[in-house]
Formats: sequence, structure tokens, C-alpha cells
Amino acid sequence: MSTKPRLLTGDTPTGRLHLGHYVGSLENRVNMQDDYECFFIIANAHAFTTRKDRPAEVRQSVIDITKDFLAAGIDPKRSHIFVQSEIPAIAELTFFFSMLVPYARVMRNPTIKDEIRDKQLGSEYPFGFLLYPVGQVADILCVRPHVVPVGEDQVPHLEMAREVARRFNQLYCGVDSHLADEEHLANGGLLPVIEPKLGRVKRLVGTGGPGENGQLLKMSKSLNNSILLSDSADDIKKKVMGMYTDPNRLKATDPGTIENNPLWIFHDTFNPDTQWVEETKALYRNGEIGDVACKKKLIEVLDALIAPMRERRKEIDDDSEVLKILQQGTDATNAAAEETLLLVKQAMKQDYFKRTISLSELA
Repeated sequence: MSTKPRLLTGDTPTGRLHLGHYVGSLENRVNMQDDYECFFIIANAHAFTTRKDRPAEVRQSVIDITKDFLAAGIDPKRSHIFVQSEIPAIAELTFFFSMLVPYARVMRNPTIKDEIRDKQLGSEYPFGFLLYPVGQVADILCVRPHVVPVGEDQVPHLEMAREVARRFNQLYCGVDSHLADEEHLANGGLLPVIEPKLGRVKRLVGTGGPGENGQLLKMSKSLNNSILLSDSADDIKKKVMGMYTDPNRLKATDPGTIENNPLWIFHDTFNPDTQWVEETKALYRNGEIGDVACKKKLIEVLDALIAPMRERRKEIDDDSEVLKILQQGTDATNAAAEETLLLVKQAMKQDYFKRTISLSELA
């Protein structure tokens, strides 16, 4: 294992990754590989909270997301990509950590409430849906990372992981409750109180228009308003040309609005030519340039970003090679997670026997 500080983050396999994932977290992951020992989880067990009837779809998404990671620049020689369900320590840690989180605290998690509403689950969601925030705490803490790159919507889950680490260190390691988070490990604590690392864009909007409340909707595969990291040049062109802009554009009183306009949010986010962006915004505001010209420029910008990913993806089309990469990453993660579980059990005085976890290919 490396002596570098550790980093952990990942995704639930519910489909291929899009530009919102890229600026929210994936871009940071790629750039931080040299400075951290990186663990990237593909949380397939969590996918069953809303896709229990689609196991084949979940399995395919595990492969697709791994390819997205690799195409984006995650290097399996420097980082560990692993499958959540193949790390037994995570399930055990979830059980232990669940004793440290009151039910009311789980229900105060805004992400839980948002997902129940957005996915129209009503009261029909499984118990596992409520358990998954605690499971996510175990996902994070199983390798005892120092930093977790995430999008803004995942910050509430990270706060729960911070609370569990504090509570565990105080209850089982004798850490003084008045100590600052960064002092826990130096004073006998086992679990780091992790730090989030937000992407440069907290919440990327989708290509579509506003929702019922008038606010632009977040980019999401389920809303059909996303540009995928695996999209072809034609896909990008079609999606950008159909992008929502300003419905009042070119009226005498409002020749062109920049604010809350996805076209310009995307240029601000992805176009490296800031001089062009600022000069063209002025023209747009005055009605001196149309949507089509600005969209054509955005198509060039996005294809320049995604084209290298498409090329790298072609080189990793063999699913068996992807599985070998996942096995290697999962083996390395099991070593780290088993160590964490043993130390947790020792702190809780529940260490009775030693065990070793190893993986082998299915016959």
C-alpha cells in the first residue's frame, strides 16, 4: 500500500456518466491521482435501492462506468477501481455504524428527501433505501481516506460520515469531544473526519428547460437532459442544437439574456477561450448574434473535450479486460478494508479471530 494520503469517491451504476459527473467530481479524481492513493467505488449494491428488478442493467452499468473512468483518465496503475459488493467489510461496517446513527438523523438527510420526491417513490421505497446513507458512510470509511471529491448533492452524505467518525473515535477510542476534527488521529482516533473536495461547478444544469418551480433542472440521465462522456460527435451536435436557451430572445425589450441560460452556463463551464465568451456575451445581449452561432461554437468545445475520451474508450472495449482491472482494484481495496474492519473490531473489543479475503474469477 502507498504511503500517500488516501482519497475515496465513486458512483452508483445507474447508467453511463455525463458532463455533470465530470465537472462535479471526475475531473478532480483524474487530477489528484499523483498526490493521493485513490480508491474509486462502483456502488452496485446501492443501485438495487431503485433497480432491484433490473440486475442485468446494474451489471452492465458497472462495466460502462468503469470504461467511463478509464476513458476520462483514471489510471488503474495509479488508482484502485473496485466493486462495492465484493468488499465484505463494507457490509459489516454498515451494521456497526448503523448503531451510531439515530433513525431521525437519517430522515433529516436532505438527499434522501430529494430522491424520494424526484424518483416519485412515495412510501413504497425499500428499507434498504433508508439504509444506504449509512452504507455510504461505510463505503467511505472502509479505507480511512482523508479527502472525498464529490458533487454538491453528496455533501449531506459526507457530513454523516464525519459525524460517525467523530462518534466512533469518542466512544471507542477515547477521543475528547472538544478536540478539533484534524486532531482526532493524533490523539488516538481511528477514523479520519474526512474532508469533501467539491468540483469547480457545484451543480451543472441540463440541456432542457426549467422545472415546475421555474428553476433550471440539474443534468440527469433520468430527465433526458444530459450529454454523456461517451456521446458521439453527432449525439453532441443534436443535443446542443436542441438545448434550451432564452424563450424571450430577440424581443425588443429583451434581445438576449445570459443569466440562467444553459447555453452560456455551458460556455462559462467548458469553453477555455474566455475572451471569446465575454465578447460574444456582449453581442448576444444586444441581439447581434444568434443562438445557432453560439451553439455551433459550443459543439466544437464539447467535442474537443469528449473526443479523446471516445478514442480511449475504443481501446478498452474488451469487457474481460475491464473485469481484470476491477479485480485488481477490488483486491487492493479488500486489503485496506479488512485492515480497517480489524481495527474497528479491536476498538470495539469484538476481535476474536483473523481472516483473509481473496478473489478468484468465476469458473
